[in-house]
Amino acid sequence: MSALAFVLVFGAAVAHAAWNIIAHGISRAGVPFLWWGAVGSTLVWVGVVPFTGGLGTDDLWSFALGVVVSSVLHVGYMAVLQRGYREGNLSTVYATARGTGPFLSVIVAVLLLGERPSFIALIGVAAVIVGVVAIGLVDRGRGGGARRIDPGILFGLLTGVTIAIYTIWDAHAVRTWNLSPVAFMVGTTLLQIPFYSIAVRRRWGAVWALGRTQWRRIVVFGILSPLSYILVLTAIQIAPVALVAPLREVSVVLVSLFGVFVLRESKPWWRIGASLVVVAGIVLLAL
Repeated sequence: MSALAFVLVFGAAVAHAAWNIIAHGISRAGVPFLWWGAVGSTLVWVGVVPFTGGLGTDDLWSFALGVVVSSVLHVGYMAVLQRGYREGNLSTVYATARGTGPFLSVIVAVLLLGERPSFIALIGVAAVIVGVVAIGLVDRGRGGGARRIDPGILFGLLTGVTIAIYTIWDAHAVRTWNLSPVAFMVGTTLLQIPFYSIAVRRRWGAVWALGRTQWRRIVVFGILSPLSYILVLTAIQIAPVALVAPLREVSVVLVSLFGVFVLRESKPWWRIGASLVVVAGIVLLAL
C-alpha cells in the first residue's frame, strides 16, 4: 500500500471512531438524529462537489443507480447500528461490527471470487473471531440473568453484515463507473433524507428540539461521518480493497479506549486486549 493510501485510510479510521463516539452519545434520539445526520452531511459537503471533480462521470444513469442502492444499504446500516448502541455497550457493538466486516469479506472472496487466502490470512480470520467472542463475553452474567445472547454482540454482527454489503457495492460503483467519492457520498446522504423523513413523519417536534439542543454534535457528525467514508472511497481507487478494509479497523482500538477511559466500561483490560486481538487479526488479513 502506498504512503498516500495509508494516510487516507488511517485518517478515515480516526474520523470514523470520532463520529461513532458522537453517535453513541445521542443515539437514544433514534431516527430524529439520523434525519439530522443525513441533512447535515448533505449540506456540509454539497458545496465541495464542484471542486472535487463533479460527479466524476457523464453517465448519469450509472451515478443514479450507484447512489440509490448505496443509500438504501446505508439506511439499513445506520438503523441497525443505532439500535445496537441503544441496546449494548459501545465497545461491544463497535468492535463486533468492525471485526465482522473483514471476516465476511474473506468468505465472499472464497465463495464468489475464487480467491484462496494464505495461511497467514486464515490465522487472521481466527484472531478476529477470538477477539469478537472475547468482547462479547465481557458482560456475560451482569444483569439480565437468563439472557443468553448479549444484544451488543447480536446487533454488532448484524451491523457487520450491512458493512460488508455496502462496502462491496460502493467499491464496485466507484471503481466501475469512475464516480467521484465526494459526489457519491453526497448523493447517498441526500437520498437517505426521504427515508428518515417518512420514519419521523409524526415526530417533527422531536426533530426540531434535537436540532436546537444538539446542533453542535450534528455539525461535527455532518463533517466527520462523510469524511471518513470519502477518504476510504478515495483510497479504494488507488489501493486494493483487501488492504483498505482491514486497515480502517484500527478505529476499533480508538473506540475501545474511549469506552474504557471516558465511559468507564467494565473490565477495561479485557476490552482493550480483545480489541487489539481483533485489530491484529485484521492486519494479518491484509498481509
